[in-house]
Amino acid sequence: MERPFKKINPPEIIRRSNWRDRFETKVNQWITPWDGVEPIEIGIIGAPLSKAAISFSGAFGTPNQLRLLFPTLTTYNLDEDIDLTSLAVRDLGDIPMHITDVVQSHQNIEDGLTELAVEHPEIFPMVIGGDHSITCPSVKAFRKRFQGKIGLIQFDSHFDVRNLEDGGPSNGTPIRGLLESGTLEGQNIVQIGLHNFTNSKAYRDYVDEKGITFFTSREVHRRGIEAIMEEAISILSKDTEAIYVTVDIDVLDQAYAPGAAAVVAAGMSSWDLMEAVTILGEWDKVRGFDLVCVDPMQDIRQSTVRTAAYVMLHFLTGYAKRKNRG
Repeated sequence: MERPFKKINPPEIIRRSNWRDRFETKVNQWITPWDGVEPIEIGIIGAPLSKAAISFSGAFGTPNQLRLLFPTLTTYNLDEDIDLTSLAVRDLGDIPMHITDVVQSHQNIEDGLTELAVEHPEIFPMVIGGDHSITCPSVKAFRKRFQGKIGLIQFDSHFDVRNLEDGGPSNGTPIRGLLESGTLEGQNIVQIGLHNFTNSKAYRDYVDEKGITFFTSREVHRRGIEAIMEEAISILSKDTEAIYVTVDIDVLDQAYAPGAAAVVAAGMSSWDLMEAVTILGEWDKVRGFDLVCVDPMQDIRQSTVRTAAYVMLHFLTGYAKRKNRG
C-alpha cells in the first residue's frame, strides 16, 4: 500500500484478531489503517513524544498501547444507543520523532499536521500524544485551516503557561507557546479542572492578564460539569471560527488515572470528563482534538490507557450525534 503522507508514517502496530462474533464489532475491526483513497471523516494520528516532559514520562508509548487495546472494546454506546461504525474513522499512523531533538520533533508534528490540513482539510484530526508539549505544534497546524480566530478548551490540572526560558518548550509550556506565537488569544481559551498545589501565583497572574477563563476542579465538583460546559461554550462561541479540544489525562483524580504522568488528588471524575467530551463532540465548532500525558509505563492493568480510550470513544459518540443531527 502506498503511503498517503510524506510526513506521517504508517501505523506501527495493527492489531488483528481471529476471533469473531457476527453480532459484535470491536474497535480494531472498525478503526483500520487508511489507504489514502477511501473517503473518511476522522483521522487518528499518533504523536509519540515524551522527551519534553518535565518529569519522567513514558507517554511516547500511548498511541501503540491504545491500538493494542482496541480489540477489547466494542463500537456500541449503550447509553446513547449509537454504534460508532456510522463514522468513517481511520488510523493515519504516527508522526516521526527526532531521537534527541525536542524542537525538531515539534516541527515534525507541525509539518505532519499541516500536510494533513492542506491536502485533506475535510479530515477531522484526532491526535494522540505523547506529552502535552505536542499541543503547541498541533494547534499551530490547526490554525492554518481557518481564516478566522480559533479557540481552545483545555482539560488539565495545570495552566501550562510556564516560562520558556527555564528549560525551553516542555509539557508545561504549550499554552504559553500558543499565546506568545500569536496563534491564540487569551479570551479564546477556556481551561477546566485546574487544581490546587499544581500551579503558582505567578502563572495564575499571567493567565488573568491574558484574559483566559478557567474553572477549577472544585468548581466542577460544586457546580456540575453540564453548567461548566454551558458557560465554556457560551464564552467561546462569540469570537471564533473553530475550536480545538485538548485533554490532559491528569485532569482526572488519581483514582481514575493512576497512569497519568502527574497524578493529582481530588481531580475530576472520569464520568465528568466523559460527559464533557461528549458534549464537545456534538458541537459543530469543534474541529480538532488531542489526548495527552497518559503514561503506560506507570499504569496499573492498563486502567489509564483504557480510560483514555473511553474518552476518545465518548468524544466520537458526540461527533456521531452531530452527524446524525445534521
